[in-house]
Amino acid sequence: QVQLVESGGGLVQAGGSLRLSCAASGQIFSSYGMGWFRQAPGKEREFVASINWSGGNTYYADSVKGRFTISRDNAKNTVYLQMNSLTPEDTATYYCAVHRYNSGVSNPTGYDYWGQGTQVTVSS
Repeated sequence: QVQLVESGGGLVQAGGSLRLSCAASGQIFSSYGMGWFRQAPGKEREFVASINWSGGNTYYADSVKGRFTISRDNAKNTVYLQMNSLTPEDTATYYCAVHRYNSGVSNPTGYDYWGQGTQVTVSS
């Protein structure tokens, strides 16, 4: 069983930065890709970014490309999401998950072991 715990969310002004962390327990972390998703109130969960098992390949939603950076440290069983130039449209609960199944990296059905989420609020 894998447990994921997100942290690093908070309230920030537009233009500011936050760094989210997702700490994983269990043995499978370094074997799988990881992803970040977000969900705003009244909206569907949407893909934000993904990273493969080694950290050599990353993929971003168009809405965050150039502003967000995903990375991972397999020695620490942790994946990160550096978020810069935040806008109010980035306000959401952010979730990390394990890309465990054979699906596109932006498809949430391919992910398992979702964390509890961390709230990010960007004020204008």
